[in-house]
Amino acid sequence: MKLYPSAENKISDLFYEYRLGAKPFLKWVGGKRQLLEQFDSLYPVELKLKKIKNYYEPFVGGGAVFFDVAQNYEVENAYLYDINDELILTYKVIQNNIQKLIEFLYRYEKQYKKLDDEKQKGYYYELRESFNLQRFNIDYNRYSENWIPRAAQTIFLNKTCFNGLFRFNSKGGFNSPMGRYKNPKILDEQNLLKVSKLLEIATIKKADFKEIKNDIKNNSFVYFDPPYRPISKTSSFTSYNKFNFKDDEQVQLASLFYELNQQGHKLMLSNSDPKNIDPNDDFFETIYSNFNITKVDAKRSINSNGTKRNSIKEIVVTNY
Repeated sequence: MKLYPSAENKISDLFYEYRLGAKPFLKWVGGKRQLLEQFDSLYPVELKLKKIKNYYEPFVGGGAVFFDVAQNYEVENAYLYDINDELILTYKVIQNNIQKLIEFLYRYEKQYKKLDDEKQKGYYYELRESFNLQRFNIDYNRYSENWIPRAAQTIFLNKTCFNGLFRFNSKGGFNSPMGRYKNPKILDEQNLLKVSKLLEIATIKKADFKEIKNDIKNNSFVYFDPPYRPISKTSSFTSYNKFNFKDDEQVQLASLFYELNQQGHKLMLSNSDPKNIDPNDDFFETIYSNFNITKVDAKRSINSNGTKRNSIKEIVVTNY
């Protein structure tokens, strides 16, 4: 039997247990996996010195930064929020009913992969239609058994739709077309098991980003990854749910950033850089004028023309 001479050693043991190699279980527009190496130098030094124990992410999305921080730094608690009903439902099912979820995904993968291309197309659109109709029978505020097949459908659609474009119309219907994949990995059992283990330290909520004000504790690091401000008239990363996130919401978020800064928390925020298109667009420099703005390199992940998936700049705002 292992003995723990101190609480500090127990925490350290938990930290190494959670270094599982878990990675995001969904494809996600604007996901941060490609930026993690650049982000590592932008995290607060207190995180690296093991002085920060609480991590908050009010727009969790695919969760790449959560997976990075939770597995590489000694945080004890994570608080993950998002306004997207289906996303939070899926996180909670992975946290609470991983084995049953795996069983559903196994059946979807087996059924789908035995079909030819034309029948796979029919399977996708029939499941998408069923998924949209069934949303009216789901109570997103109360965990239940019918959440489990719902989460499996969400993962299936995400893995087989066009470029992982997890997109909803204004009425809340999932409307992404089918993607062109020869052998999509619908069930990644080992990763899902690792994710479930990692989520043991997480409190997961369907909530607006302002909810963090009611939950935040001392000794915290907050990472904001809101729907990006479009950098051109034809681009938008705001439609991952039925709610719009426009300039007014960006300003409200900046106001929250100032408020949490006054409370002494360590804060980091990502967004698009409008100067990619308009060198005179000072929107973010204006609303975050009291903070540090660093530019990082990113690649466009969604564009029907592959030659236009060029490297662009994104911004990272920090209060340290």
